Amino acid sequence: MQYIIGKFISFFLAVIILTKKGRNQADLILGTWMIFIGIHLSSYYLFVSDIVFTYPIIAFLNFPMPFIHGPFLFLYTLSLSSDKSLKVNEIALHFVLPLIVILIFSPYLFYSFKEKINIIQSNGKDFYFQIIIVTVLLNISGIFYVFINYKLLEKHRKHILDEFSYQEKINLNWLRVLFYGMAIMWVFIIIVQNDVVIFSASSVFVIFIGFYGIKQVGIFTNYNQYALPDESENVIESLLISPLIEKKKYAKSGLNEDVSKKLHLQLTTLMETERLFTEPDLNLTDLATRLDIHPNYLSQVINEIEGVNFYDYINTLRIEEFKRLVALPENQKFTFLAMAYDCGFNSKSAFNRFFKKSTGLSPSEYLKSQNL
Repeated sequence: MQYIIGKFISFFLAVIILTKKGRNQADLILGTWMIFIGIHLSSYYLFVSDIVFTYPIIAFLNFPMPFIHGPFLFLYTLSLSSDKSLKVNEIALHFVLPLIVILIFSPYLFYSFKEKINIIQSNGKDFYFQIIIVTVLLNISGIFYVFINYKLLEKHRKHILDEFSYQEKINLNWLRVLFYGMAIMWVFIIIVQNDVVIFSASSVFVIFIGFYGIKQVGIFTNYNQYALPDESENVIESLLISPLIEKKKYAKSGLNEDVSKKLHLQLTTLMETERLFTEPDLNLTDLATRLDIHPNYLSQVINEIEGVNFYDYINTLRIEEFKRLVALPENQKFTFLAMAYDCGFNSKSAFNRFFKKSTGLSPSEYLKSQNL
């Protein structure tokens, strides 16, 4: 029963996602993935039922299906967290392995009806070596896509901290949970190897990704006033050699020490005079535009001279402003949360979290320590 529920939910969510207003590439990838999940659950249900003995071709549908979920999760995460559209050849590259699996099992298509039934009943006896090869490939594929998804999430977590002064509505928390869910699924596939457990968990998993996927928006949507170049055109290569990229981040920058100090002085002056940090939605591009410099240069100045990322730089200024405001006698009538909003924070949790990180105290503990 759970397989039937899972497949209908998959197709239903696919329709909602693919027809929703304002859909983007991430939605198209997620919607297509939901269709394939529905097909996978359907083919498995038909395989374990007597229907497979009437239509033995159903068994063939199951062979490539496990190989498509890793690529779909990776492409979905990449498109959701990037401001660039994926090219067709970039997408197609990730589905070469499923095609190889189809070719490996293609002889099955040329067996007679009776021979196909015998193969199903003998659990693929005539395809013993093919099954071993495909099982090894599946394990490698699962581990590989779990790893590069993890690296991608870490890369974009740093990306957000380098370019935004807030995290609400643009963080990757739900994608991180999605990643953990997929990782658990691969543990079931590689270690548990129990189809009933795997497909039952898949039915629950599909509800989760569909529900959150409908609501999720692109992180860098409409955020491309300046094109911030990727470290590498090859995303997977970039993820695998990211430690080397970090070391060379500003190696080819045109900024020398004198220019950096001058820009830093302009930045400091602008913050003191116009108090831009009090704008809740301030981001790196907005601030760079006010200074009339490229965001990459501003990021370099903040990282090298301040020694922190953009997120920490702006929120530290907000904390210092809060300390100044809370010490003024005329502000004693206001709650500290109201003053936190005035300083640029856009949520209580964000304020509390960063205040604790900055001072080692909660806001209430800090107020008591200052007799306020």
